[in-house]
Amino acid sequence: MTARSLAAFGALNGAMAVVIGAFAAHGAEAPAEALLQTAGQYQMVHGLLAVTCAIWPGATRSARTAGWLASAGGLVFAAALTAIALLDLTVMGAVAPVGGLLMILGWLTVAFAALRSTTVNT
Repeated sequence: MTARSLAAFGALNGAMAVVIGAFAAHGAEAPAEALLQTAGQYQMVHGLLAVTCAIWPGATRSARTAGWLASAGGLVFAAALTAIALLDLTVMGAVAPVGGLLMILGWLTVAFAALRSTTVNT
């Protein structure tokens, strides 16, 4: 996948995070509101990480992989929490940790890419 595809995917995650956050603020009641706020925050952070990885100077394969892992993880995590909050699908509580694992792997891959990069200031 290209850096442009990654940037677009990250940006779409950001847009979805805003929608989730807006619904949490204006249409949800507790405890759904708290779940949606958490979902939106994690998805936004990881969408931004994806865009950052896409525009990383000399974007290496490791950097792009990190972006895909992080943004996919943010999407899975947010979707699971949203399904719990809005549809009462508590079974999705078993899916949320998969998203969490992908986000963690994304951050670890960013660290790996940063250590290997020749374009990051030393």
